[in-house]
Amino acid sequence: MIRSTLTAAALGLGALTTPAAAQDAPDEILNVSYDIARELYAAINPAFIAQYEGETGQELTVDQSHAGSSKQARAILQGLQADLVTFNQVLDIQILADQGFVAEDWQEQFPNNASPYYSLPAFMVREGNPKDIQDWGDLVEEDVSVIFPNPKTSGNARYTYLAAWAYALEENDGDEEAARAFVDELLDHVEVFDTGGRGATTTFTERGIGDVLITFEAEVLNIVEETPGYEAVVPSQSLLAEFPVAVVERVADQRGSTEIARSYLDYLYSTEGQEIIAGFNNRVHDEAVVEANADRFPEVDLVTVEEVFGSWEEANETHFASGGELDRMLR
Repeated sequence: MIRSTLTAAALGLGALTTPAAAQDAPDEILNVSYDIARELYAAINPAFIAQYEGETGQELTVDQSHAGSSKQARAILQGLQADLVTFNQVLDIQILADQGFVAEDWQEQFPNNASPYYSLPAFMVREGNPKDIQDWGDLVEEDVSVIFPNPKTSGNARYTYLAAWAYALEENDGDEEAARAFVDELLDHVEVFDTGGRGATTTFTERGIGDVLITFEAEVLNIVEETPGYEAVVPSQSLLAEFPVAVVERVADQRGSTEIARSYLDYLYSTEGQEIIAGFNNRVHDEAVVEANADRFPEVDLVTVEEVFGSWEEANETHFASGGELDRMLR
């Protein structure tokens, strides 16, 4: 079930006024997540609900809300009643932490910096790969049309932007001007800027626009497995894309749902949860599940935001903040 409308508080019709101590634990929670995770969490929810009911005897409903990660963070700040978030970028949870919605030490509350799984920007091309796209450099050939979402609204797209910049730095011995020129040229090849990853996928697959879609490897592999006419291309180098999670304590504490929300996020780290996540072509951390799925994922040189850009905060300030590199290029 998907719940994407704002609650009464978001509409200005009410506020969180009843303390948790005066409430029973709710039988419904809301997971606010990124755009292309609909199917993943639709599969996780019934498995978690069955386990939780078996352990506690409580029947539970888990609702979902999906949009671009940054858009979702703004919606929570404006009143969307999220009990927990499962995002695709650290910055979008940190914004919530800075505003007191999420604990300051949220990355220490769950393993792997609160990231139960990860992926990377990869390419999807049409059957036969008619433009022979193999790596980032091929994306700026004169006759290549590229599709990926807008980095202003999509964490997915920010990974693509930074992965392209990191590739250009590697290819040009750290020359920032050369990296800037490469990414600027890549942006010129983007035919449509959708607000989120799923919108970009729809543009590529249903509207038939573009020669190559850049999105998370998991999305690429899911489509290639289910839909004829497409091929996956994993570039030689890409950027580690972590998928951070957190309890939205400002909401959950008031609703009395904190324990349920934590249980839900703990489930993502369980072997059963990791198996479901890997089944949707995400890379996981559980050693047994990693070994069982070793043939699914090709080796790739993964760099991190911290290694190349210092931190997410520095990357945001330099590239995505108002007046930053992205704004200058788009102008």
